[in-house]
Amino acid sequence: MSLPLIQLTPAGPSPVRRAVLARRVRLFVAATITYNVIEAVVAITAGTLASSTALIGFGLDSIIEVASAAAVAWQFAGRDPEAREKTALRIIAVSFFALAAYVTVESVRALLGGAEAQHSSIGLVLAGLSLLIMPVLSYAQRRAGRELGSRSAVADSKQTLLCTYLSAVLLVGLAVNSLFGWSWADPIAALVIAAVAVKEGREAWKGDSCCAPNAALHATAGATTSDAPAEAATATAGEADACGCRPGCSCCGTSS
Repeated sequence: MSLPLIQLTPAGPSPVRRAVLARRVRLFVAATITYNVIEAVVAITAGTLASSTALIGFGLDSIIEVASAAAVAWQFAGRDPEAREKTALRIIAVSFFALAAYVTVESVRALLGGAEAQHSSIGLVLAGLSLLIMPVLSYAQRRAGRELGSRSAVADSKQTLLCTYLSAVLLVGLAVNSLFGWSWADPIAALVIAAVAVKEGREAWKGDSCCAPNAALHATAGATTSDAPAEAATATAGEADACGCRPGCSCCGTSS
């Protein structure tokens, strides 16, 4: 005797809730863009004056964060954000790789005899402020993105979180150089920035195939027969989270 057909559906957000989350994501994206434009101008200007590769790289990362946030804003401006998600993820990934390439080249040049980085009070203050502001923006956007099931929103929040890590690296590099006169600390800090950017770029690039938002929770009862109890189908669906990510999947942040 076969068991009745069962259709498992995700307990995702309602249409009204999805609209609220989408507006929330757009708000966080706008805040991220505004702050990073200011951050980029200040960092690149201060970095140029101080010949600091790390500070200039930090400023360029801010520009890339703007591009990343703009990609998400473009995605959610359409009637069907999910249809634009793959393109948004590709833009985010390429922006990471571009940053890593530039910073690596400039860091190697600095280590091989380029201009030595000077003390930068403005850079120290900027790194400290970003270390306080960016975690808040990242957490808020990631939370909304996960509930909404948007991989690009979560990927962009990881871009913002990356700025937190880079702020800490930059702060240490600038402080060591200022306190001890170790100019090599600046390009070394920049290389750390490049390495982290490559890692995040690879995760964003793989995001389109890593998960299938919400779809992973769908299971037809065609597979539910006398030899495959309904409980098995329920267990299979339980292997994915609300974002549709499998255990260990990084695109929705489940592995971090």
